[in-house]
Amino acid sequence: MGSVSLELSMTKGRDSSMQQRAIETRNAVIVGASKVFEANGYGDASLSQIATKSKVTKGALYFHFKSKEEIALAVIEAQHERSRLGGEKVLKKGMTGLPAMQELCRVFGKQLLKDSVIRAGIRLTFEASAFDADVTGPYQDWIDTMTVLGLQAQQLGQIRTEVNVPDFARCLVASFTGVQMVSNVMTARKDVLERIEQMWDFFLPGLVPAAQG
Repeated sequence: MGSVSLELSMTKGRDSSMQQRAIETRNAVIVGASKVFEANGYGDASLSQIATKSKVTKGALYFHFKSKEEIALAVIEAQHERSRLGGEKVLKKGMTGLPAMQELCRVFGKQLLKDSVIRAGIRLTFEASAFDADVTGPYQDWIDTMTVLGLQAQQLGQIRTEVNVPDFARCLVASFTGVQMVSNVMTARKDVLERIEQMWDFFLPGLVPAAQG
């Protein structure tokens, strides 16, 4: 019985080790692909470039992903997850309403500066027509989050009662997207945090009740 238990334990250990290596390889491909997609875009990225940048063999790459499209979708999914986790950290600090909405934009701006997966995911969503993918999910999630926080802000008296919060949430997400895109074109996002604050400076007078202005 002892030898059988030992053999089972060793088998489980090998399986666990193999699973961990598989996870690490998959993550390496996503990070490597992000760098390739960010630099070259979807159309000019190749699987050979991705394998080289990821430091994996083509066999290992194909074990996890059947095509360049699958890799692109995985990068977008990873970008969304990292953005979501960044947002959760803000909310766990106890921030609510309008301050939380502003801080979420700042956090996402900082992620754009520091994280190639975030930048690549954003670029890929703009190029999604090249691989016929539905990439509305992350945007809809962000709009929904901003709607919830906006309604909360309205209840707290931080946003005017006459403001249509769902419409503003959609406008905010669209504006943020445009601000960071123009910042990328003009300064490689060096001024993105400043431009995000500017965006809010323009929004606030029309949002905040007069007594708080």
